[in-house]
Amino acid sequence: MARSVIADSGFLVALVRRDDGQHAWAFDVSGQFSAPWFTCEAVLSETFFVAGTTVRHKVAEMVRRGLLVCDFHLAGERDVVLALMDKYANVPMSLADACLVRMSEILPDPVVLTTDTDFRIYRRHSRLVVPCLLP
Repeated sequence: MARSVIADSGFLVALVRRDDGQHAWAFDVSGQFSAPWFTCEAVLSETFFVAGTTVRHKVAEMVRRGLLVCDFHLAGERDVVLALMDKYANVPMSLADACLVRMSEILPDPVVLTTDTDFRIYRRHSRLVVPCLLP
């Protein structure tokens, strides 16, 4: 079992929106991993935007309760994150995705919970598959 669970925006949106096509998958997966889960501000920004006003409070409550933790500092990881975005410019890689790939490099025994199939393309430490769960 992974020690560091990293949550992407697609997973979070699917988890909190019952009308999302991946909700059942996200709900099932959420029960497999105990909190806290890790994420970054870029993911939260995407999530709040996509989730909509009716459900964004659920994600905010996860942050308030410490179930979802933002402990990634872009300022300290700027060069590595921007290099990842340059490397995957043809995908293209978002800032949020780059931050999550970097988190998978620095957190112990990571798994990324995501609905984004681009994580099958990305590599951590330039050559290693990013451990992730997708629907």
